[in-house]
Order: sequence, then C-alpha cells, then structure tokens
Amino acid sequence: MERVDLHSHTTASDGLLRPDQVIQLAREVGLKAVAITDHDTVSGIEEAQEEGRKLGIKVVPGVEISTLWDGKEIHMLGYYIYPHDPELLKKLEDLRDVRKIRNQMMISKLNQLGIEITLEEVAEKSKRKAPGLNVGRPHIAEVLIDKGVVGSMDEAFDRYLGRDGLAYVTPKRITPFEAIDIIHGGGGVAVIAHPGLYEQDEVIPQLVECGLDGIEVNHPDHTEEAKRRYRGIAEKYHLIATAGSDFHGERNGSMYHAQLGTCTADYSRVKELKQAAGKR
Repeated sequence: MERVDLHSHTTASDGLLRPDQVIQLAREVGLKAVAITDHDTVSGIEEAQEEGRKLGIKVVPGVEISTLWDGKEIHMLGYYIYPHDPELLKKLEDLRDVRKIRNQMMISKLNQLGIEITLEEVAEKSKRKAPGLNVGRPHIAEVLIDKGVVGSMDEAFDRYLGRDGLAYVTPKRITPFEAIDIIHGGGGVAVIAHPGLYEQDEVIPQLVECGLDGIEVNHPDHTEEAKRRYRGIAEKYHLIATAGSDFHGERNGSMYHAQLGTCTADYSRVKELKQAAGKR
C-alpha cells in the first residue's frame, strides 16, 4: 500500500519542523503523500510543495480551521484549497486574530491561577523556532515546562491547556458550517478533524447537509471503537474516510499527538479528495 498522512503541522503554525523538513521526514518514513494542514494559515504550503517536487513526495495543500459549536471546539480540515485565493487569505487572517485573543485569554487565566507567564515570553519562544509563527497552545506549554510549572507537554495540556484544563478558554468563533463554506469557497474539500475528541457526533448529519465531504477516521487519539464508529458513519453518509497523525513534532520529550506516518490511509484517498475538489 502506498501510504499517505493527511494531517500535519509545520512552523507556519504550531508545528516544530519547517515545511521542507516535514516533507523530508515524510520521505524518511516512507510516505507517498502528505497534507500540510496548518492552523488557520496556508503560508507553509508553497515551501512544502517545492520540497515535494524535489523529493518525489505529493503535497496536498490544506488548512485546519478552528470553529465553535455548542460551546466546544470543532476543527475542520480543508484539502486542495487554493492557497493564493485573496478571499480565503482574508478570512484566514481574521481567524488568526481570534487565535491571538484566545492566547491572551489563556495567559490571563494562568495568571489568575498564580502562574507568572506573559504573552511576550510565549511569542519569544516561538520566534526562536521560526519568525512570524502562528502562536498556539504548544508554545504556551513550552514556556510552562521551561518555568518548571509542568514536566511535560502532556501534563501541560492535561492540567491547564486541554479541554478539561484549568486555563482552558475559547473565544467566540465561526461555526463549523461557516468553515465548510470558507473551504468550499476556496475551492477545497471539507473534512471534520478528529471527531472523537468532541463527543458531538450528533452534529455530523447536520454538517453533511451543509456539504461535509469527509471525516477523519484514523487519528492517534481515536480508540479502535471510535475508528469503527466513524468508518460506519463515513459509509452511511458517503463521506471520504481520511487518516492523519496530526503531527506537530516532539517537544521536551513529548510527541504532540503522534509521529508523522503513524496514522495513514491508502494513496487512493488523495485521488478521492482531488476528484471531489475538482467537482467544486
């Protein structure tokens, strides 16, 4: 089987490796294709595609959009979007502004818990890795580790930054239905990311009615039972069943989600996504 990983992050958002390094790693782990799906940005795609052409790795242009529904975050993946579409770029810029607000809200909550941390410290941490980085929770976690507040990335998310953490907050965001429209408007295919993390399966049929194209079945945070359930949902609603490691890289000895190539699908999934995008 020619394997593909359809969920990865680079230094364009909160990943640890540059786009070209992710492609180099994709070749090392034996992938035929990899999707670059940074949070609310497409700025890493061009570099990844250039490296992909050199190394013979197919690069799927993508994005991961954060949304809010019923008080919980839902992430939508967009594949084969047009990374230079002006309207798409403007909407993604607006979404990044919301991310900045969230970072400040989390830091304020950490301060209320007696933890001394500033946005400047988090920004400086990210700049040392890649200038212009789209700052996210992993960077806050790194600073917490540096300060000795927690011992690992896992502890940072479990105690403070994850959905059940003491400092978890989420500002007002667009809905997943609006994200589908943004992705379709940018020429792409809309796939719900890691649905097992939300405990909101009841929203999936509503998303299907609004044009949802696929569902991420194989993800490192999905149990085997969840994978079976989402595979069944994909079959029921004729959705493209995708797979991805949600690779961010290893920080302070902890791998955020999983190593690239851990959760994969057959190369035929790339063809299905491209065909679906072509119909748009």
